[in-house]
Amino acid sequence: MAYEDYLKAQKNAQKAFKSATAKGLYPYLPVLDEILSHADVECEVSLGVMNIPLYQVIGTSTFGRTQAFASNFMPLLDWGTEFSAKWAHLVDAQLEEGIHHAVKVYEYMNKYYVIEGNKRVSVLKYFDAPTILAEVIRKVPKRTEDLENKIYYEYMDFYKLTKINYLNFSKLGSFPKLQTTVGKNEDEEWTEDELMDFSSFHVAFTKAFKDKGGYKLNNLTSDDAMLFYLSLYPYEDSKEMISSEIKDNLDKIWSEIALLGDDSSVELLMDPTEEKQIVKSVLNKMKLTRRKKVAFVYDKEPSASDWIYGHELGRIHLDEAMGELIETNVFVTGDIEENAERILEEICEDGYDIVFTVTPQLIKAALKVAGAYPDVKILNCALNSPHNSVRTYYTRMYEAKFLTGMIAGAMCTNDKIGYVADYPIYGVTANINAFALGAKMTNPRATIYLAWSTMQDFNVDTYFKERGITYISSQDMITPQSAGREFGLYAEKNDEKRNLAMSIYHWGAFYEELMNTIARGSWKVEESDENKALNYWWGLSAGVIDVICSSSLPIGTKKLVELMKHSISTGVFHPFTGPLTDQAGVVRCGETDLLKPEDIMTMDWLVDNVVGSIPNIDDLIDEAKPVVQLRGLQNTTTDEGGSSLL
Repeated sequence: MAYEDYLKAQKNAQKAFKSATAKGLYPYLPVLDEILSHADVECEVSLGVMNIPLYQVIGTSTFGRTQAFASNFMPLLDWGTEFSAKWAHLVDAQLEEGIHHAVKVYEYMNKYYVIEGNKRVSVLKYFDAPTILAEVIRKVPKRTEDLENKIYYEYMDFYKLTKINYLNFSKLGSFPKLQTTVGKNEDEEWTEDELMDFSSFHVAFTKAFKDKGGYKLNNLTSDDAMLFYLSLYPYEDSKEMISSEIKDNLDKIWSEIALLGDDSSVELLMDPTEEKQIVKSVLNKMKLTRRKKVAFVYDKEPSASDWIYGHELGRIHLDEAMGELIETNVFVTGDIEENAERILEEICEDGYDIVFTVTPQLIKAALKVAGAYPDVKILNCALNSPHNSVRTYYTRMYEAKFLTGMIAGAMCTNDKIGYVADYPIYGVTANINAFALGAKMTNPRATIYLAWSTMQDFNVDTYFKERGITYISSQDMITPQSAGREFGLYAEKNDEKRNLAMSIYHWGAFYEELMNTIARGSWKVEESDENKALNYWWGLSAGVIDVICSSSLPIGTKKLVELMKHSISTGVFHPFTGPLTDQAGVVRCGETDLLKPEDIMTMDWLVDNVVGSIPNIDDLIDEAKPVVQLRGLQNTTTDEGGSSLL
């Protein structure tokens, strides 16, 4: 029996050897000594004896026995050698009572390299054992800016709290995100019961992922997929599910998971006309046999939110512009977690053709429902959303903010300008930086003092008054029931506020043009791009944003704004043209360069004339945290003092 097992294992080794050689890869086991000859180790830490994931045991510590094994740890030496006899003896031991004696390994960058026990590892890998008992010594690398190194340091912090060693993420921020996803505080240790519950869920999810063929997906680990899954299906519910139930949920969102590993999976459509370039052919205009039903889904009443109010104005515009072709209706979810998925399902069942969900918080429910209703066009108003079953749309508001920044820089009298931001999410940082750059263009001494309206225990008005700041950029619109003047760019003197300019969203124009793209057949993309996520990101050139100036502005300032508006709209000037330097003095964009749209969208740093920082999620009020968890920046930026607070 052991003889047959050895020959079978050797055959697997030879197959792996030939495959690696054909691809120009090293056909033997990786050697840690060789790897460390090109790396710096900070220290060694003994972790004790524990079970370690066998799939993460990938090599040997030294060159001694490396060529006795192929890269899959199967034996290469012929039968009849002392090596083969010992290997066969271990097979008998495993079959009779199991291999219990611990091997000795080094752990480096969340991978294991054998010091003693190569044949035991080989035999257990042959039998597809999930774990092996090992005495572990960790070699800690020095910190670098390398992505893999950063992820590993996050893993070590997570390990201190959990002692979990079987997770493998490919994206920065995943370990701390998992900590919060399962309901733990940032520095909270896990109990034994919590570890057992999570281990059980992890096994069930991994099986479901494997059954779906997930290991055929490139650049994606099962744990990457698991973290995305938990963003849609709460952990408290999921941990009680068996593998088949998890697989049923995976079926609904599989097209989204397939996108996760593709860094080029998002197509940014910067203008309405660009979509025509990716369609299979210019299709005939849609001949409407009936009025299309269009649903607008809000989480609040328009009277309670300036954001929702703006979209409601857009819906009314759409009704007036295309009322003969479409009918629109409004649905308010209230509590999103309780109602959104049910309401969206009812909308789809009622025969709606197009559904606009106008807040990022609705993306979870939209993704769950979209898979079951592929004929319904569902969109979500959000930025940087790599989903192909739900398209996203947003405006390049940073272009308008650049213009209002120019006005602020020209008008302020003491070089100090306030800027009120709400959520530290994608797109907001670009707005802040564009405003600051616009102010610097008209006033090289202009300094922008950043305040966050969603910070805990922080008073925006007090912050500005203590610093003598009287020119302030605040929220873009006023809610219908508010009589305040704290919106747009305003100046305050003797407790009286005078509005100077306002960046505005033309959501009506946006919705009308989106409907036109559908009517002319441009929604359907080439079959080769079926796994491409499409994000509509339109700006001044599409007429979906603008700046309204007060009649009290100096005529010269107005003319300058109009000139720059035209230059941005026609592509002659770009707000993020270099040189651009961040708060730490790092050059982010060279003198003759301009930032790519993807870099603007994911911007997580502040330019050098901004005072303030991007807050951590723990510094925010409770109402803001769900939004930031969905669309928040992965990294935080600190001011020159190093504080993550203002």
